Amino acid sequence: MSPTLSYLQACAAMVETVAAQEASMQQAAALFASTILTGRMVHVFGSGHSRMMVEEMWPRYGSYPGWNPLVELSLSFHNLVVGANGQRQAMFLENVSGLAAQILRNFDLKATDSALIISSSGCSLVPVELAELFQSQGIPVVAIVSKVHADASASKRSDGKKLMDFAEVVLDTGAPIGDAMVQIPGMEMKVAPGSTVGGAMLINCMKAETAKLLTEAGQPPRALAGAVVVGAERSVEIFQAAYDEHAHRLAKLFENVGR
Repeated sequence: MSPTLSYLQACAAMVETVAAQEASMQQAAALFASTILTGRMVHVFGSGHSRMMVEEMWPRYGSYPGWNPLVELSLSFHNLVVGANGQRQAMFLENVSGLAAQILRNFDLKATDSALIISSSGCSLVPVELAELFQSQGIPVVAIVSKVHADASASKRSDGKKLMDFAEVVLDTGAPIGDAMVQIPGMEMKVAPGSTVGGAMLINCMKAETAKLLTEAGQPPRALAGAVVVGAERSVEIFQAAYDEHAHRLAKLFENVGR
């Protein structure tokens, strides 16, 4: 089998894994819709390459306000690879205890909020501590992990707890241990990771399920749409209104900070 077909076959298996979690995704969507309907936001976090899932949720075409993207550049801006802002620093910082508390110190959190945290291994300290802090304030957490990879990984915490231990709903990308899915003859290690594919499917399924619930509640969300779909004038109108809504929701997260 060619590398291409090998990878696509593995992706097809992940489609089945995601589909089998429909009930759990609907449970997560109910939490998210409840938050958005109150005028609050769902906090979405991922460090390293899990940041891509945060950006997949919002903002982009086919997405809508209600999500607070927690993107820490120190944990995810590593495209320079080495030198200043390199990958070594990012990997080090995502296991610094206490950084999660500093991130959340910026926001006035409420129990009506909810959170979505993505971490393939479920073991890095920052995402785990974020989930723990959210739960301590009565905020429900949905976790996206690569289950077999997370189960095989060692927690960086002394108590051995992982992201899954601080989540009301745990979703599995279906990616294998080590993430890479294609073995090339003559190569020691596999190539072509799969967690991004599985994660994107989970994100968009939950996005759609949440939109359904919001619409049924009489608050259909403003989904971003391009000019080629709705015309240039309508596209700009939707973008501006959606960004304004995001700003108004975000302002509520700062109202009582430090008080």
